[in-house]
Amino acid sequence: MILRETNIDKLSAEVFDVLVLGAGINGAVSAASLSRKGASVAMIDKGDFAGHTSSNSSNLAWGGIKYLENHEYLLVNKLCKSRNHLMRSYPSTVQEIRFLTTLQKGFRFPAWFVFIGTFLYWLMGRFFTQAPQFLSSAKIKALEPAIDVSNAQGGFEYSDAFLHDNDARFVFNFVRSAMDNGAIVTNYVGAEKSEKVDGIWHTQAVDQETGQAFTIRSKSIINACGPMVDQYNDQVEQKTEHQHLFSKGVHLIVDKLTKVDKVLAFFASDGRLFFVIPMGQKTCLGTTDNQIEDPHPEVSEADRDFILDNVNALLDLEKPLTRDDIISERCGVRPLAVKGGQGEADWVQLSRKHAIDVNKEDKYLSVFGGKLTDCINVGEEIADIIEDLGISLSHRDAIWYGESAANIKQEFEYRAALIGLDDMTPSYSSEKLTTRLWRRYDIHALQILDEIQRDPTQAEQLMKNAEYLRAEVHYAARREMITKLEDFVRRRSKIEMVLRKTDIVNTPGMIEACEILFGEKATEKRKEYVDKVLQQHPGTPVAVAANNK
Repeated sequence: MILRETNIDKLSAEVFDVLVLGAGINGAVSAASLSRKGASVAMIDKGDFAGHTSSNSSNLAWGGIKYLENHEYLLVNKLCKSRNHLMRSYPSTVQEIRFLTTLQKGFRFPAWFVFIGTFLYWLMGRFFTQAPQFLSSAKIKALEPAIDVSNAQGGFEYSDAFLHDNDARFVFNFVRSAMDNGAIVTNYVGAEKSEKVDGIWHTQAVDQETGQAFTIRSKSIINACGPMVDQYNDQVEQKTEHQHLFSKGVHLIVDKLTKVDKVLAFFASDGRLFFVIPMGQKTCLGTTDNQIEDPHPEVSEADRDFILDNVNALLDLEKPLTRDDIISERCGVRPLAVKGGQGEADWVQLSRKHAIDVNKEDKYLSVFGGKLTDCINVGEEIADIIEDLGISLSHRDAIWYGESAANIKQEFEYRAALIGLDDMTPSYSSEKLTTRLWRRYDIHALQILDEIQRDPTQAEQLMKNAEYLRAEVHYAARREMITKLEDFVRRRSKIEMVLRKTDIVNTPGMIEACEILFGEKATEKRKEYVDKVLQQHPGTPVAVAANNK
């Protein structure tokens, strides 16, 4: 908490080159790019980092194969290049994964025709991944017995990429990079209004935790508020060419359903793509795609039924999945960029390409749409615009993304081997500790090694199956601006994705984690989390758990 309080004090102490509003993927890469290139940057978010859309994706970095059907070849070409660039830049985090796709009889295209499309996709991807392969129904069944092929016409395998941890963790790594390069960043600080005074933006901000109000001064503003971009533009009377439409996407997490660690891809009953995505010892199911007006969606009974009905129809399970099998849920909106006046556009046909509107006179940028795959391009484009507005970037050509150099990783692996880190890996873990810690923390993993070397109990996992060490919690308390328990269990880690909330509330490991993260406020912060769970899910077993404490 000290880091957050220190940064809040710094926000009103100088005039920044750029103030970034919103710390989802668009805001995070903007701050990371600009701070590394030499601008003075402040970034605030009314909630937590990656608190909305950027923590509710399918955890995939893909080239947009579905856009081929809409003949958006230039977009697919660009996204494939971006995917490859991410995979090269983050080899430990963004990795190739095979998609095992099954087409049902009566599908709008024959299987051989769709398979030709996968070759075009592979070509646009510069043959960077494994080649696609056509599969008979019998071959599909042999590869994955869980697939029901009774009504299948065949299918194929092709490759894309996935995020080895969760999407919010990926976004936070850009936030951390921005802080490493001098950006003043904080969560739970909301912008109330912004106005120009003598050529300088004055943004009235409020600490959502304490109610403290203060002013942030900046030469320019980047509105990267995700689904709330239009809302803030209305407040500050900024007219833009683009606006947002919203599509709700829901995922359900259940215990592992499949034999292979591949994404099972189908076309759901409404004709849209439907995924069964491996998540360690769990499986992620989804997604939905429904136009909504409210950027703050909730999972409905219809959403749950749609996903469960489709997975039961497409997989050959020992017994049908029910709501009792749901461990956790993900729900967010896709902000889809459209030009003004397109409010009646067919959102299913809209792509996730981004748009940046610029008011040069006011030095005010608005970022619309976008996706994780294209994030490096967004960061570079933002830097070009900011420089064009007359703000000097003293290190214009600096590389602001990617894993640390190979010699740093080798040093980490050498030191990890000296203390026998991998020998401390619990038997139920999905990977060695050396692999996991480097992927999550990069060069900062050396700090975690220091803690384990000082005290071997720091290598103990606090919660079985959550794959989080005591040393990681101490690091998070110092460096990751954990303000609420949900920040830790939902976004810095994926604990809330793989464990039921009842287990999270009651486990002794989580009680200890609260003490590490919040000190004397541990009980208050744990109660805050339990109260929110009760509000969202009244009558659940969490209520019993809370009353017993």
